[in-house]
Amino acid sequence: QVQLVESGGGLVQAGGSVRLSCAASGRAFSTYAMGWLRQAPGKEREFVAAISWSGGSTFYADSVKGRFTISRDNARNTVYLQMNSLKPGDTAVYYCAAASRVQLDAGYDYWGQGTQVTVSS
Repeated sequence: QVQLVESGGGLVQAGGSVRLSCAASGRAFSTYAMGWLRQAPGKEREFVAAISWSGGSTFYADSVKGRFTISRDNARNTVYLQMNSLKPGDTAVYYCAAASRVQLDAGYDYWGQGTQVTVSS
């Protein structure tokens, strides 16, 4: 089992950047694929990005491709989401999640509590 805690959210202007972090505790973080998902008010939770256990493979939603970058540091038990060129449509609660295999939807086994990102126009 793994516990996840996100940080780094906040209020940012359109065009700005934010880096989210997700610190993991528990066993064998380096064996889990990790993902970031988000949920805007009144909308379903949607996939944003994912990374394999080694960091060798990354996956992105079309809406964030070229603007967001997912990475991980297995020595620090941390996964990151660098978000650039932010748009008001990126406003959401962002969740970190873990699974035994990469998931391109909400099919993760473990979830953090979420961190709010608000992009003002």
